[in-house]
Amino acid sequence: MNKYLMLLMLTGLSFKLDAQQQLKTKFISFSVMNTHTALPFGKFTGIFYKAFHPGIEISYGKNFAVKNKHDWYYDFRLACFYHRFVQYGIPVYSNLGYRYKFNQHWSAFTEAGAGYLHSIPATAKLRLNEAGDYENNKGPGRMQANACFALGAGYQLQGASANSLNLFISYQQRLQFPFVKSYVPLLPYNSFLLGLSRPLTRKNK
Repeated sequence: MNKYLMLLMLTGLSFKLDAQQQLKTKFISFSVMNTHTALPFGKFTGIFYKAFHPGIEISYGKNFAVKNKHDWYYDFRLACFYHRFVQYGIPVYSNLGYRYKFNQHWSAFTEAGAGYLHSIPATAKLRLNEAGDYENNKGPGRMQANACFALGAGYQLQGASANSLNLFISYQQRLQFPFVKSYVPLLPYNSFLLGLSRPLTRKNK
């Protein structure tokens, strides 16, 4: 009798672990954003009516710890944004995130990350050569670093479905450094992102 009881418990544990593994899905996301320079949490409303500095971002990540109400995840991101008269920014970075699920549809999350940012001047950059003429000195851009922090909310369109699309918004703070060591070593950005994420579930054979 004890052997059968032990076998039943192990079988139940196995099914539970399999279910948890299925929940630890990989995901991809795509978002559009508007960005402007301001101190962290400085001018939130300005993102919607002041200068338009557009950008896009894609990411690939995984939920590595999943509970009924809580998720922990990491992702890798590639973005590109345009800051008029200043630069094209191309961040490549990684995030660690925490998600709290209010119900089957609504959730809130916070993220922090860091990585590389490639800066390309958005205007002409000239230098005076030996012949006394100005020539292009724009070059391939500059290597920079960036650090990010974000708060956001998500809405799962199809509720409890494992393949549901997730609509999300995010308010992100980014620090680019060293921008110009002599007078602006840290360049702060505030960004508002609107996007969709989709799970990449593996079908059981």
